Amino acid sequence: MKELTFSIVKPDAMAAGTTGKILDRLLAEGFVIRGMKCMHLAAKEAEGFYAEHREKPFFPSLIRFVTEGPILVMALEKDGAVADLRKVMGATDPAEADPNTIRKLFGTSKERNAIHGSANPEDARREVAYFFAAVEIK
Repeated sequence: MKELTFSIVKPDAMAAGTTGKILDRLLAEGFVIRGMKCMHLAAKEAEGFYAEHREKPFFPSLIRFVTEGPILVMALEKDGAVADLRKVMGATDPAEADPNTIRKLFGTSKERNAIHGSANPEDARREVAYFFAAVEIK
């Protein structure tokens, strides 16, 4: 069944110039881009997006990181998109990620791991709606 998921190419990957390689990989894995925007988040926008982590000790660092430069946000579609993107991204910590996953190839630390992907279908719906109006998803 076709499913939407959400992804962010994070500021570290944007600055390193690996965005095109990440997009190529996602397309090669069968994801269809239904919405895409390049943007630079303000702190309030990042805090709203990551609100579930507000009480965690890494929250201030996460907000500083995700607002340090431009990001690329995407609504991606394919059968089993959420689970498949999680597999293609690899473990949160690139040191623990499987070979040839996006985070293993392009991430440098648990925080600077190149890409975000929705954890589950409910998060995907919320995250897509946070960045895209319904008319923007084609």
